[in-house]
Amino acid sequence: MSVFLLKRFATFVVTLAVASVLVFAVLDVLPGNVAQVILGDTATPESIATLEAKLGLDRPALVRYGDWIGGLLQGRTAQSVSYDTPTATLIGDRLQVTLPLAVMAMAFTVLIGISAGIFAAARQNRAGDVGVMALSQLGIAVPSFWFAILLILLFAVKLQWVNAGGFPGWREEDGGGFWQGFVALLLPAIALAVVQAAVLSRWTRSAVLETLREDYVRTARAKGLSRRAVLWRHVLRNAMIPVLTILGLQFAFLISGTVVVEQVFVLPGIGRLVFQAIANRDLVVVRDVVLLLVAMVVVVNFVVDVLYAVVDPRLKPSDA
Repeated sequence: MSVFLLKRFATFVVTLAVASVLVFAVLDVLPGNVAQVILGDTATPESIATLEAKLGLDRPALVRYGDWIGGLLQGRTAQSVSYDTPTATLIGDRLQVTLPLAVMAMAFTVLIGISAGIFAAARQNRAGDVGVMALSQLGIAVPSFWFAILLILLFAVKLQWVNAGGFPGWREEDGGGFWQGFVALLLPAIALAVVQAAVLSRWTRSAVLETLREDYVRTARAKGLSRRAVLWRHVLRNAMIPVLTILGLQFAFLISGTVVVEQVFVLPGIGRLVFQAIANRDLVVVRDVVLLLVAMVVVVNFVVDVLYAVVDPRLKPSDA
């Protein structure tokens, strides 16, 4: 297991390093004056030169990249141009909204998607199977932002059960609390989870049906085990391998999906921070946020790789 983890960790580090180089190259090295982009076309040469010196753009690219990565490794980030605040502070505040939202959406995705997929597989070609597949096809076709608007119209405007947007905070001294924060993220999480749950249900159904055709399943049935017992004791664990792969990819989609859904619900998360940074031409914030999102996706894929060996006993860590 240790060799397996070392291999996966090495892949994780290399991937993150390559991603950091690409992010830096796109925003700092490619043709164009970053200071000019931030200040706009009406900026004077003196103000451009001042900003270049402040951002260190007058130094070689390799030196700037080393300072950027070295600062991140030490927990030190650059100052935001528009907020005049370290990007770590800005991102940390926004993650208090985005991470719980992504986790809630992922929980709904797993609960709904896997349950619906198993339900459909256990009733193959019957009414339950056809119904689940029809609903999943509809869920795949519905854009998250459009479904979010429908949720607002129904639950906030018509029924007035929840607020249409905003986030009260997690602390009571800020006027919010855990329950208020949970309720504020409930509709956005559902809007994000619908499409992913629909995709996951179809993958789960296919994986379960494929596993049900294996020889060891027929052997278990021949020994007298019921279909339900075989499904829960033998099939599900082996069927989870392709499902884990999809879950890893779906987390990346959920993180990117928050960018749009947070705008719809006016949530002060990473999504709104990116939009505001782009509107303010604050490329320092954009660079650090993009790298954070890449790192989160790579970490999730690393966790999924490790879970392969835990879920499937046939996989040997040395061979993975």
